[in-house]
Amino acid sequence: MSRNLDITLLRTFVAVADHGSMTAGGNALHLTQSAVSQQVARLEAFSGVLFFRGKRTLRLTPGGERLLGKARRLITLNDELWAEMTEGPLDGVIRLGVPYDLVGTWLPPVLKNFAAAHSQVDLRLVCMSSPELLAAIAAGTLDLALVEEPPGKSGGECLLVDRLVWVGAKGGAAFLKRPLPVSMVAETCAFRAVVLQALRERETTWQTLFESGSIDATQAMVRADLAVSVWLASTIPSDLVILPFDENLPELPLFSVNLYHARGQRSRAVHELAQQIRGRLK
Repeated sequence: MSRNLDITLLRTFVAVADHGSMTAGGNALHLTQSAVSQQVARLEAFSGVLFFRGKRTLRLTPGGERLLGKARRLITLNDELWAEMTEGPLDGVIRLGVPYDLVGTWLPPVLKNFAAAHSQVDLRLVCMSSPELLAAIAAGTLDLALVEEPPGKSGGECLLVDRLVWVGAKGGAAFLKRPLPVSMVAETCAFRAVVLQALRERETTWQTLFESGSIDATQAMVRADLAVSVWLASTIPSDLVILPFDENLPELPLFSVNLYHARGQRSRAVHELAQQIRGRLK
C-alpha cells in the first residue's frame, strides 16, 4: 500500500534543523512554537526521534542527520514541480560570487545540474576574495555569494564549517625553508590576516609570494614546491597534501562558508540556486 509523506512536516523539520531551535524555525516559517512542536512530533511518531533536546538548542540525532539531506532533496523537487506547473520555467539573470578556492571543488556539479535543469536562466559566475564579495553583495552587484569567514556572528547563512590547514607538495620541502615561503592567492584573501597573525605569534619568519589573484598560479607554486599555502581542508586538490602543525607551522582556526543574498526581493531562479547550493553543502 502506497503512503505519502507530508511535505509540510518535512519543511518544518528542515527549518528547525537549520535554526537549531523550535522558536527560530517557527519564526522562519511564520508558525508558532506550539505548531512547530506538534508538526515535529507528528513526524517523529513514525520516523523515530529526530532531535536531542537541550535547554536552549536542539541537535540532530543520527536518524535526524540521515533524514535531513533526503528531506531537503524532496522539498526542492516538490518546489520545482510546483513552480513549473503554476509559474512556468525559471528565467532571468543570476550573478553568483564565489571565492577562488571554492570554484573548482564542489561547485561545478551544482552549476552543471542547475544549468541543465534551467536552460533559460543566464547564470554568471564572478570570482573574488571574500571581502570583495561582501562589498559586492552590499552594493547589489551580486545576487548570491559564498563567503569564507571566521565562525560566529555573520550576516549570511552558515552552510559549513571547515578546518583551515597548511598545504604543500607531496614529498616537498618548502615548509622547511626560512623565511617560510607562503602563497596566499591575493592580498585580500580572507585567510591572510589570521594566517600572518598566527605566524607572528609563533615568531616564524615568512615571505609572501605570488599574490596574483589566481588560484591556478598559487597551486602551481605549491606543486613546484616553491611555497606552501593555506586552504580549507575540503578544497585541497588530490595531488597536494596537508602539512602537520608543528613549531614552524602554527595551528590555524576554523572557517565557515556562509551564503549571502542581495537585499530586496529574490527571484525564483535565485531562490532555486540557493536551495541547490544548500543541498550540496548541508
